[in-house]
Amino acid sequence: MFKKAVEAKSQQRLSGADRKKLKRTITNRFSRASDADIDSLLPPKAEITVSKFQNRTQVYTVEGAFPMFFDVDGRGSDIYPTVFALWQLPHLLPSFTLKGGEVSRFIIGGADLMFPGIIVPDDGLPQFSAGEIWSVKVPFNPAPIAVGSTTMSSEEALKAGLRGKALRITHYFRDLLWESVDGRLVPNAGFFDDVVVEDPVFLSSSQASDSCEGASDLQITSNEESGQSINSNDMISGNQDSDLKNVHEEEVISGVDSLKLADNVTDEDQDPEEHTALSMEDLDMYLDRCLLQALHTTVKDKELPIPGSTLWSNHVLPCRPSAITLDIKKSSHKKLSKWLQAKSSTGLISVKEDKYKKETVLNSVNRRHPDYTSFKPEKRPVEKIEKAAEQPGAQTQSQKSVEVAEIYKPNVHVNPIFNAIGADTAKLYTASEASEVVFQYVEKQNLVKPMNKSMVVLDPALCDALFKGAIKKGSAYPTEIHKKDIASTFINRMQAHHVVTRGSESAVRKGGLKPIQIMTERRQGNKKMTKVSGLEVFLIDAEALASELQKKFACSTTLAELPGKKGLEVLIQGGVIDNVAKHLIDQYGVPKRYIEVFDKTRK
Repeated sequence: MFKKAVEAKSQQRLSGADRKKLKRTITNRFSRASDADIDSLLPPKAEITVSKFQNRTQVYTVEGAFPMFFDVDGRGSDIYPTVFALWQLPHLLPSFTLKGGEVSRFIIGGADLMFPGIIVPDDGLPQFSAGEIWSVKVPFNPAPIAVGSTTMSSEEALKAGLRGKALRITHYFRDLLWESVDGRLVPNAGFFDDVVVEDPVFLSSSQASDSCEGASDLQITSNEESGQSINSNDMISGNQDSDLKNVHEEEVISGVDSLKLADNVTDEDQDPEEHTALSMEDLDMYLDRCLLQALHTTVKDKELPIPGSTLWSNHVLPCRPSAITLDIKKSSHKKLSKWLQAKSSTGLISVKEDKYKKETVLNSVNRRHPDYTSFKPEKRPVEKIEKAAEQPGAQTQSQKSVEVAEIYKPNVHVNPIFNAIGADTAKLYTASEASEVVFQYVEKQNLVKPMNKSMVVLDPALCDALFKGAIKKGSAYPTEIHKKDIASTFINRMQAHHVVTRGSESAVRKGGLKPIQIMTERRQGNKKMTKVSGLEVFLIDAEALASELQKKFACSTTLAELPGKKGLEVLIQGGVIDNVAKHLIDQYGVPKRYIEVFDKTRK
């Protein structure tokens, strides 16, 4: 719902009549909330504004506070609470509890909740109907991380063997609605940028009261006179026995007014056994070790290039020790981009700046670098976690998944460099392999500048390989180049190819990879027609795809030859442009970046 940025087309204050109507709708929709609960979320004397978006969504915000509710269709029949409202009143909705904090990575990454990712209570799956609003929580953390609607009833879920999608997520922690609030607010110390774990304060309270892991019906109370706190009696799942009473009170969450800043969560707020405070030097050391561990274990050459944010969240952070918290802002580099550029200057990796996304991208890895070869990766047990984002047909998808890799062939510009080190000029090289070739040449010719190890002196052969024909006439050729730039410059001088692999079938083609084009246009009689072309590049049988889409969308499909080109295009009756793109991604594993969509029917 809030994955893409959409600007509000209007914003206005609610009138008295509209306020009463909104409160009646919320009271009828959320039976767990009392009148006092509704007044705590929408104070009677506070101004409420409604922001209307182009996709018909309406967001209700308390002025001077937070967005509390949003209406999906703008008709008042499909209202959801925001995470800010749920952090103040966690008992407003029933909740599913994830099997662990690691599963939260998928939820706050935008995935829907799957049944294999939730904890089923000992007394069985709770009763629910399709379309009910539920929240999502992490074990031993009372603050919900997402809200959505159930896709099926509990009876249907049991018949399906608790497989498939449990909750269609409409709003979650770290989506654009959460980011629209200044301050990067979080409810407790268990909320991090890429994962949500147990709250240390609540965990210690639960251990003291010998509480079990069910925490779906936590109730948060607020008392402005005596200080806001949570009664531990209310922190017991409705599925547990009633003999756990008279336990002591612990201050866990004191409503939305006491939300903490994510960037200001100090080490004192965290469990010292969970996260160890590090000095700047130690943090720099752990960053380097985790990067080397990731380069050895999870970063594959065929996946390159990858954005720096993906490298950090999917590769570096999972390699950190369990008791260590990595915060790039507390290191000597302060920023992820500066850290990657510093490692690039040593020659370990090659990075480049994406001018459009304004992000540093990992381009290649020098696997012959001394730091890489001398590092011995740790062997860690692989945790078998059922991903919440795993789809029922994952096995079918993996069989049909496509792998795309960019490779490069030496040409007249760089052939002297390959010949100098005895490399085969007829062979195709990956980006990392090509980087190794140029660094081997630099090492063999001893071209590293003695007074500045990050600079490489250009001899005539290397200068011609990098710049001959690329420098304007009359301009002087450079005499040296930075290590972080030499690999990308060398690769750009080679002839680009790409290899597409699907199962046992593989194809190598010259030049850049052309994406699949999906176009919708109007025909006679104001009818829509969707065209799909460029399938052969990704080893997709156009005839088989046409047959699949005909059955799936219950429409007519035909094949036609592309005018002036080789290959076929699939013609589909109707405007199914988004559905076709989703089918290619889900069933054929085509990366989203290789699909271009053109809708000529929109005015």
